[in-house]
Amino acid sequence: MAFNFKEVMNKPERLAPGHRMCAGCGGTIAARTVLRALKPEDKAVIGNATGCMEVSTFMYPYTAWEDSYMHNAFENAGATLSGIETAYHALKKKGKITDNYKFITFGGDGGTYDIGLQSLSGAMERNHDLVYVCYDNGAYMNTGIQRSSATPMYADTTTTPVGKVSNGKMQNRKDLASIIANHDIPYVAQSTLLGTMKDLYEKSEKAIYTPGAAFLNVMAPCPRGWRYEASDIMQICKLAVETCYWPLFEVVEGKWILNYEPKKKLPIEDFLKTQGRFKHLFKPENEQLLVQYQEEVDRRWEDLLFKCSK
Repeated sequence: MAFNFKEVMNKPERLAPGHRMCAGCGGTIAARTVLRALKPEDKAVIGNATGCMEVSTFMYPYTAWEDSYMHNAFENAGATLSGIETAYHALKKKGKITDNYKFITFGGDGGTYDIGLQSLSGAMERNHDLVYVCYDNGAYMNTGIQRSSATPMYADTTTTPVGKVSNGKMQNRKDLASIIANHDIPYVAQSTLLGTMKDLYEKSEKAIYTPGAAFLNVMAPCPRGWRYEASDIMQICKLAVETCYWPLFEVVEGKWILNYEPKKKLPIEDFLKTQGRFKHLFKPENEQLLVQYQEEVDRRWEDLLFKCSK
């Protein structure tokens, strides 16, 4: 599966322009890249858990989606696509459908890490032939930037506000990619928005065309919740990888594979200082919080290296 940038970019868009997503939003960049990995001759059914992407790309009777589209509640994106995928195979067996369809659902971290986790887990455990893509922006952005279990430690959100008695969210973020990998499904990968999108594109292609269940966890920054300038999004994603806050890896048939190891691992401050939600960490009295943050990033990175070396 060679990556030819010009050829890839000339593929037709399956998420049309004109939607209402914010400038500098990582979610739509991720969705466009994932959908571009589809072969032009293949049709798709797109599921979408309630969230920013749903309310901004589909407002009846208008839609930005070029493929068949299903809006799901927060809690049932995995179940909805499981049912559609099962019905498709039954109808194709009876000869009532001849076209080739792929099944892809998108959900933010609120509808994936939290509210939709049971539904997602069931779809993965049953090994439905579908791809679940989590565009992880680290909070419930659609309803006011409330913390989710994907929110990183010490982030300032509307439900974990920084002030005299709080330094933001006290718990570390949930490692959902590892949780899904432990479902023993054919393909799991973690990626983000980098350069030519080669990493995300190739992982999307593998996820879509690997038989059985697949899960993609894509860090997709949010300019409103993270508080950065729209033009800084790619630099933020690069720093997330170079500091090992967001490592790039795959789990293929149970085998952990590290896709990228920085030549010089950058300190976590380089990533945190790009975002207003962490500005309190750079006050002199909070120096120890940065030390704790670095220790947690290092611990998780060493754990990942161990998994990939086995």
